[in-house]
Amino acid sequence: MAAYFLAANRGKRSAAIDFATEEGAQLVRRLAEGADVVVENFKVGGLSKFGLDAASLHSVNPRLIIASITGFGQDGPYAARAGYDYIIQAMGGLMSITGRPDDQPGGGPMRVGVAVADLSTGMYTAVAIVSALYRREKTGEGAYIDMALFDTQLAMLANQASNALISGKDPPRQGNTHPNIVPYQPFEAADQPIIIAVGNERQFARLAAICGHPEWTADARFASNGARVANRDALVGMVSEAIAQKPAAEWLEQLEAAGIPAGPINRISQALSDVQAQHRQMVRTIAGVPLVGSPVRMDGARADSELPPPALGEHTDEVLASLGLSSAESARLKAARVTG
Repeated sequence: MAAYFLAANRGKRSAAIDFATEEGAQLVRRLAEGADVVVENFKVGGLSKFGLDAASLHSVNPRLIIASITGFGQDGPYAARAGYDYIIQAMGGLMSITGRPDDQPGGGPMRVGVAVADLSTGMYTAVAIVSALYRREKTGEGAYIDMALFDTQLAMLANQASNALISGKDPPRQGNTHPNIVPYQPFEAADQPIIIAVGNERQFARLAAICGHPEWTADARFASNGARVANRDALVGMVSEAIAQKPAAEWLEQLEAAGIPAGPINRISQALSDVQAQHRQMVRTIAGVPLVGSPVRMDGARADSELPPPALGEHTDEVLASLGLSSAESARLKAARVTG
């Protein structure tokens, strides 16, 4: 019941079944017969020896949607390798653009503070599953979805991958600056840093005005975003000098009034206790367990579960009963260590 487990498993039931045994594998096949979706993340080919691979499960339920998540996919020279988020962030190029440049203090590649390759692969998988279910409504056909952390990481590179493909050059690490937009980074106010993200010419003109330098908009070096990118160092130095003159709260109030995106750099505890997070009820307690709520709202209602994360095997008897097994049979399987 680690914190990581609690974060990822609310709303689920847990049935512990040892499918290395023939009886256990048969139970899983019976569950698959009545299921809509199966998600697994075993090594490539790892389920075949148990008769639980995609072909075997489709033979008992052709309408089944099966999603396999691996490090590198079901084929290719790396298919047999195990995949871990840290390794994928490194191999997939993300660490090469995350962190400070080599010539700055603390420079070097840096991983992201949460397992973004794992999380994004899960989200892509969820989208693929929903798409497959929609297709099944039209065709009656099941699907086999092959998801790879490495593929997802490459897709996540977004504009940075496009920059590399179009320019033929590797994007550099830029710390907290943006490769294509200026100014778009932290600035040190008199008491603490804030983020200012200028996204268009109107916002830049307003920023220049509240900084007390409306003449910046008439300077050819800053007349467009492209010009500002080319003259990044000069402009950032000027904005930094202005921002340093007042405390963060004063700047944030003025920036919000001017319609310029800006915000403080919160610690996690500050983010979770922010008034917006409280209003949106993003922190919940379910059966005494504090959890981050679902970000999905549909028709005004939060798409979340009221079931707490389960203990291992907490619902084994309930799940077996749904297959028609008697309490005596469930007890026999537990005694034989087929289930837990």
